[in-house]
Amino acid sequence: MIGWASVPYDPKWAYDHPRSSAQMSAAGPAANLILVLISVLFIRLGVSAGVFVPPDSVSFTHVIEAASGGSLNTVALLLDVFFSLNLLLLVFNLLPIPPLDGSGIVPLFLKRTHAQKYIEAVHSGAISFIGIVVAWNLFDYVYEPLHLSMVNLLFYGIAQYG
Repeated sequence: MIGWASVPYDPKWAYDHPRSSAQMSAAGPAANLILVLISVLFIRLGVSAGVFVPPDSVSFTHVIEAASGGSLNTVALLLDVFFSLNLLLLVFNLLPIPPLDGSGIVPLFLKRTHAQKYIEAVHSGAISFIGIVVAWNLFDYVYEPLHLSMVNLLFYGIAQYG
């Protein structure tokens, strides 16, 4: 799977600079949002040009179909995965559960002293482990309805779906 990344991280720096740390946490989800929007643009352009069509049924890897088949099937599959994977990463990383980026964004909304206390609390190994287990179990309830809603928005205004 594409999308796993890690950078050197100093928890003391985060404690000393909670606002900058929160902005850094927001960078990954922001990049995923931009990539989702780029895929939406290409899908919408392809549908408008008659290159792609909405499928009869939608899944993670089946958001659009090539109108004429052939090598465009590969392009459609790449756009399907590009859209769905970046949406998945965006949603998963925005869950406000440590150690996900969503929990790192929380200090943006707190006063400095509260942000520092929050950072101290969430940077324990036990909380991170519990957070991953909770996020993993919660994710199916969040992602599937959101994916379907986003696909409906993707095709909004197109005669078959609008």
